[in-house]
Amino acid sequence: MPLVQLHILEGRSEAAKRQLITEVTEAVHRALGSPTESIRVLLYELPKEHWAVGGKPMSERQS
Repeated sequence: MPLVQLHILEGRSEAAKRQLITEVTEAVHRALGSPTESIRVLLYELPKEHWAVGGKPMSERQS
């Protein structure tokens, strides 16, 4: 049973997250041949204040 964990910044639409989960599931199915029913996808949304690049939170980097 493949388990995929994705960490993304918050703020994307429900439709975009649903599409991401669907496409990741399909990619794992193609790559490993696992039945789609056995593939687990965990999506973690992080606040921009909790994600930093170059020492600056994304909340300060994005306008």
